Formats: sequence, structure tokens, C-alpha cells
Amino acid sequence: MAETLATFFVELFKDKIPAELTVFVISLFPILELRGSMIAARLLEMDFLRAFIISYIGNMIPIPFILLFIKKIFEFLRRYSFFEKIITKLEAKTQRNREKVLRYKSWGLLIFVAVPLPGTGGWTGALMAALLGVDFKRSLGIIALGVLIAGVIMSLVTYGIF
Repeated sequence: MAETLATFFVELFKDKIPAELTVFVISLFPILELRGSMIAARLLEMDFLRAFIISYIGNMIPIPFILLFIKKIFEFLRRYSFFEKIITKLEAKTQRNREKVLRYKSWGLLIFVAVPLPGTGGWTGALMAALLGVDFKRSLGIIALGVLIAGVIMSLVTYGIF
């Protein structure tokens, strides 16, 4: 799925904006995040280190905002019935993973963010941390490390090392 979406965005932005900006924009999106942006970088034949730095920064930019404001955003959006199902689904996903994160504490959140599987990553990790009441500084550091680890794994796969 990430490869399909990354390819779509590469084709959409191709020859319209610089490759670096394409990779940065893709890294900001939930679901795609750094993983999708590294696929896009490879498709755009970008230098690995430049692509990784841009992807990592882009993936991390939304995280503090999610940690700080998602509860207030959900509270505001619940006023509109359209968003109720989406919010309920996101909260249910958090609850399904609650025991793992709470049992293993920091390690649980780190592993959840670091393992590059569908439905995991910085956005979801930040949502979980915020909804479970994990301390801001602690969760930001854990998520930053998890995104870094996931990025290294995805980069090794995407750039053909494995």
C-alpha cells in the first residue's frame, strides 16, 4: 500500500516541485510517513542520506502537535457526527494495543513505532501515547527513536541492502 501511494504522489508531483519537497510532503502524511517517503526518494533517485534526513524531519514535525493537542482536537470534532466513527475507530485501535504498551512501558511504545508494519509508526504511536497519558517529553523521545529505527529498517530495504 505504501509503495502504491508513494508512486502515486511521485507521479503527481513529478516535474512540478523539487524531489526534496515531494519526499518532505509525503513524510508528513499519516500512513505513509518516513516509510513512504523513502520509497518515493528511491523512485526519485535521491541520495540516501539527504532523503533520510528530509524524511525523518518531515515525519517528526507533526508528532509534538499530536501529543499536545489530539485530545482537544478529538473533543472539538466529536461535535460533528461525521467524525465520531473515525475518532471511535482510532480510540479502539489504541485500546487494542493498550496492554502491550502499558505492560512493556517505554519498550512497548518504542517497539510499536519502530517495527515498520501497516498501522504502526510515529503518528499512531503519538496518538497512543497521548490517549494513554504518557508524559510528553518521554513519549516524544521514544517516538523519535522509534521513527529513527523504522527509518533505518525501511531505508535498508528500500535502497536494496536487503
